Amino acid sequence: MMNDMMTHFDLLQPADLDSALDLLSRHGSDAWPLAGGYDSFDWFKNRGKQPGVVIDLEGVEELRGVREGGDSAGGGGGITIGSMTTLAAVEGHPLIQSRYSLLAAASAQVASPQIRNAGTIGGNVCQDTRCWYYRYGMTCYRAGGNTCYAGARGAMNREHAIFGADRCVAVTPSDVAPALVALDAEMVVRSAGRDRVVPAAEFFMQPSVDITRMTVLEPDELLTAIRIPGRWAGADFHFEKVADRKTWDFALVSVAAAVRDGGGVIEDARIVAGAVQCIPRRMTDVEDLVRGRPRDEETAEIAGSLAIRGADPLDYNHFKVPLLRNLVKRAVRPTA
Repeated sequence: MMNDMMTHFDLLQPADLDSALDLLSRHGSDAWPLAGGYDSFDWFKNRGKQPGVVIDLEGVEELRGVREGGDSAGGGGGITIGSMTTLAAVEGHPLIQSRYSLLAAASAQVASPQIRNAGTIGGNVCQDTRCWYYRYGMTCYRAGGNTCYAGARGAMNREHAIFGADRCVAVTPSDVAPALVALDAEMVVRSAGRDRVVPAAEFFMQPSVDITRMTVLEPDELLTAIRIPGRWAGADFHFEKVADRKTWDFALVSVAAAVRDGGGVIEDARIVAGAVQCIPRRMTDVEDLVRGRPRDEETAEIAGSLAIRGADPLDYNHFKVPLLRNLVKRAVRPTA
């Protein structure tokens, strides 16, 4: 449960990426990479996670900044964002605002201006779930136990999943994650021994695969950069987040959409919901439905109805069903 004191750990501050990766390799699961720190310090107090070593990435300049290029599809127009780039820098960067305003809009919805000035895009996508029971020390499935307290009758579960639950009903809390999936982003992951590139849609871990992790990162791996290909540059974007408070709060439901249309007909679309499933929920069935249809109110109505098909709400989050339907409708309907 909540603890006012952190346990002892050694603080290591590498000056370059190779040194950081070497430290991760040497210390393995006993190491904790520190980005902005807003999620990390809560964990050190709340659940009593007790890393022996904290690796502070603040001094690794290679992990910062936004630059042209990095489009592995070879189509041009892509950008690469270092994982330690602050959310405020992502929100305000002219390249991102002009080509991928969806990501700028999502970044602007994270927490508060103070947190966005220190919190990083890499930290935001790698943060652990905010489930009340898990964060405050209950021995649930995700914590190695044999029950899901949030899924029990009468539990506090209004923030939890309405799709795809597999023992755990907690959701990924990242605001930028749905936008990255909608943009077909790629996550660049490095360790001391290898590099790999993971599509954003596959970066977040299904609880049916490994219930103890939120992402595919191994203990010796680090998310070093995020690549956004040029294929969605300049598309028609829509991001909307509904939360209990306008600032400093996590989404109850969010929707990120990228749409290309021509002559009033939808040529292609990516539609991704946040806070309704354990991972960002890409709605490929909705995308298939709207592709080739007129961008009008009828298409939006059908898309909204399809988006909620199969929803299985818990005791206190039934409101997410009509909320998701309406957000999808607004993302698909024609812009003013």
